Amino acid sequence: MAAVNRAAIWSDRHLPPGVRAGLGILAMACGLVGFLPVVGFWMLPLGAVLVALDIPPLRRRVLRWLARHQSSN
Repeated sequence: MAAVNRAAIWSDRHLPPGVRAGLGILAMACGLVGFLPVVGFWMLPLGAVLVALDIPPLRRRVLRWLARHQSSN
């Protein structure tokens, strides 16, 4: 979960919204074939968080969740 948190915070600071959503959709698509060696099921929540960062009502919730989990790590 810490890797998803770090990746989401980094992408929020460094990637423009369209790129972030595209990477999120790509991560979710790769997560569907999680049985393969390199990609995994961990990519599904990462992709969902990246896409949610581009949707204003979900963005506030995700940022609060990330802040809460970052302070507990």
